[in-house]
Amino acid sequence: MTKKEKNGAHCSFCGRPEEAVEKLISGPESYICDKCVRLCIEIVDKKPIHHELKILKPKEIKASLDAYVIGQERAKKTISVAVYNHYKRIRSLQKESEIEYSKSNVLLLGPTGSGKTLIARTLANILDVPFAIADATTLTEAGYVGEDVENIILRLVQAADYDIARAEQGIIYVDEIDKVRKTTGNVSITRDVSGEGVQQALLKIVEGTIANVPPKGGRKHPNQEYIRVNTQNILFIVGGAFVHLEKIIAKRLGKSTIGFDVGEARVFDTNEINYLLSKVEPEDLIQFGMIPEFVGRFNSIANCNELTIQDLVDILIKPKNAIIKQYQYLFAEENVSLKFTDDGLRAMAEKAKKTGTGARALRMIVESLLLELMFDIPSDPTIKEIIVDEECITSQKKPKVIRLQTS
Repeated sequence: MTKKEKNGAHCSFCGRPEEAVEKLISGPESYICDKCVRLCIEIVDKKPIHHELKILKPKEIKASLDAYVIGQERAKKTISVAVYNHYKRIRSLQKESEIEYSKSNVLLLGPTGSGKTLIARTLANILDVPFAIADATTLTEAGYVGEDVENIILRLVQAADYDIARAEQGIIYVDEIDKVRKTTGNVSITRDVSGEGVQQALLKIVEGTIANVPPKGGRKHPNQEYIRVNTQNILFIVGGAFVHLEKIIAKRLGKSTIGFDVGEARVFDTNEINYLLSKVEPEDLIQFGMIPEFVGRFNSIANCNELTIQDLVDILIKPKNAIIKQYQYLFAEENVSLKFTDDGLRAMAEKAKKTGTGARALRMIVESLLLELMFDIPSDPTIKEIIVDEECITSQKKPKVIRLQTS
């Protein structure tokens, strides 16, 4: 038995296992799947796969974002313009235009739970392009234990079902980018593998290069087959909380603005933080610990404000996929009406605000509140209506249950 037979047969080109394809053709030392055969036929016949870009105007992009993302008006406008210009640039390259547009990568900053990831994910759905999420804290530069940055590209290729041409027009969101800031005052002779090194490793693929991607992921090694992916037209969005960045901005503004107390012990309220972050400049990010070359790759910087109590209430009920709407639908399938009072909604928003995790806490609160009812209702056809009020949140009182009249 050969080594490949022992480990299970995989396509030598795309890496798909035998169970994931219709047919796997065996050769002396390699395999090829039916999908790769079809792709090879396309190439030989000079009939390249062409993906028509769905280019929406900035107002159309923002209107679609509004249906899912509450608040963050400035951030949605900024990213709508950046995305429109990015895909217009791709179209001009396809038409071999004389004018070349620079690449428009986007940096999103704001507290956790403010909607950074949701904006990026919703964008991918709106534009119907492959989308991949990566966490910067898991990445290391080549040669160190951890995940190579090329594995981010592999996730996008997998999201495109190994259609390289489609993947090359996708969107990649890298979260927690602030966690790989350069360590200040580091005089060690060892490399800063979790900080500056990661930023350096990301530079090339963010700017645009031909990346050699291991088809099965993991670490690179000699004599390995690679998938070659051009990252020139991939839109990179990076996000991070950038905790205490407002203090750096306040210190800069304080040099020319009367009225700012920029003492180290100063704690800014929500409105002050939102205002200060709206004034962010590249020099503030460099002072925070991002290297100048990396900051220079992101010519669109958008600030996601900390969510207010009213924002959190709106998140519960207004988006197309609002949490309350989801649970009302689940209960309706059991012929039960689920209602929340205005005071009850506000109490949930206030409780979520106290957790410090923004909108992420809302689902946990609703799930915990309705767990017992979701357990009982399928086996109890007498329940007609459930009412959740403020006391259910503040005093752990059980939701009010209204039953059918029985004779």
